[in-house]
Parts: sequence; structure tokens; C-alpha cells
Amino acid sequence: MWLQLLISAVFVAMVISLAMGAGFLLRDDSSSRRLLISLKWRIGLACLLMTLIIFGFWSGKLG
Repeated sequence: MWLQLLISAVFVAMVISLAMGAGFLLRDDSSSRRLLISLKWRIGLACLLMTLIIFGFWSGKLG
């Protein structure tokens, strides 16, 4: 149960980071680094999400 909630929270955080990145892309000038930081967060969250899903299947809590 907790694992599923954690996976959902990480997924929602990824979607929020994606929306923020799109906003930065449309509003900021070319010298802003906020888009790059948003991409780094999204990559980190994606790695965490994949790790949680693999752990869930490996431990039998998701399968």
C-alpha cells in the first residue's frame, strides 16, 4: 500500500516538473538555467520511479 502511494507521488511530482519545464521554456529567455534544472529533477524522479517499480515487482508487492 505504501509503495503504491509513493510511486503515485513520484509520478505526480514528475508531471508537475514537466509542466514547470514547459512554462520555463515558454517564458524564460535563453540564458535562464531553470529549464535545465527542471530536466535534472525530472530525470532523477524517473530513475527513482523505475527503481521503486522494479523493487515492487522484485519484492512481490506490485505483482
